[in-house]
Amino acid sequence: MLVIQMAACSAPVPTIPPASITPPPSATISLPSVTPPPPTNTPTPTTAPTATEIPNPLSIQAMRAGNYPGSDLMIENELAAGSNYKRYIASYLSEGLKINGLLTIPNGEKPASGWPVIIFNHGYIPPQQYRTTERYIAYVDNLARSGYIIYRPDYRGHDQSEGIARGAYSSPDYVIDVLNAVASLKRFPQADPQRMGMWGHSMGGYITLRVMVISKDIKAGVIWGGVVASYPDLLTKWRRGPNAVAIPTPLAKGPTWHSLVDTYGTPEQNPTFWASISANSFLTEISGPLQLHHGTDDEEVPLEFSETLFFQLLDIGKYVELFKYEGDNHNISNHFTSAMQRTIEFFDRFVKNP
Repeated sequence: MLVIQMAACSAPVPTIPPASITPPPSATISLPSVTPPPPTNTPTPTTAPTATEIPNPLSIQAMRAGNYPGSDLMIENELAAGSNYKRYIASYLSEGLKINGLLTIPNGEKPASGWPVIIFNHGYIPPQQYRTTERYIAYVDNLARSGYIIYRPDYRGHDQSEGIARGAYSSPDYVIDVLNAVASLKRFPQADPQRMGMWGHSMGGYITLRVMVISKDIKAGVIWGGVVASYPDLLTKWRRGPNAVAIPTPLAKGPTWHSLVDTYGTPEQNPTFWASISANSFLTEISGPLQLHHGTDDEEVPLEFSETLFFQLLDIGKYVELFKYEGDNHNISNHFTSAMQRTIEFFDRFVKNP
């Protein structure tokens, strides 16, 4: 296993608990620095904008201007308990839609401020196949057993959640659902609103990065095999398999985000627009430290996406860690235990015990 571990700032280098698998010595790589495009924040207009001035709903500017009140978290159903935690189906409101999710709450006496929280953003699963109680079972269990409230929202149109699943990359819907989940967990009496982290896999990594440049509520994020590239890189560098060509990503309903080229032109023709919808353009305002994990044989999401984000954050002095797993896949199945131990240690340092 090849491990790359670098960090900006002077925070301590993470250590692996004694019971963990001991990796071989860390290997440092040197790649060209990648400079993110400049932020494209525009001043608030003093008069009503014209149609051409209205930002696309995907833009970070538009999403920051949105309202994400969430709602009280409602327990819908109690499930079989975990080893040291309880499990529930719990719902909240997002743009008037009832969104379900899997909720875990640790056993024992609640801390005075409430339990620390991890919002869990799952990757792409065909919405018609997605089930709240299936997939990511070991991931949720490891985090829940570590003394966190875990909430894994079902995005709209998934399982029993209301609404239409229009995909993540051409619509802000799923990010809106997660921002409302954050607001709902802040209102939950068992949760500590000052100790909230976020975990994301694949498409969930895309959502996590966007939330962390839109909201200041997330103290730290962990992303596995994340779709964390800028939109121009998504257009030109997203390939599946060693011999594949760049292809549109799967969506449940609605047009592919590639059709944005027809409206706004290519990144070369209209770099301002493409920067405006890319979270990578706003990394100077990321809400907290980030830890990245990626398998070198990932055939779903290029390793280059995590490497590029790593150097973008490093170049602007943000705290970031990157772990690469030699020969591993999109789910980091072969090194799951060590990757999860690093994940928990990171959340413990920056969320549970900041």
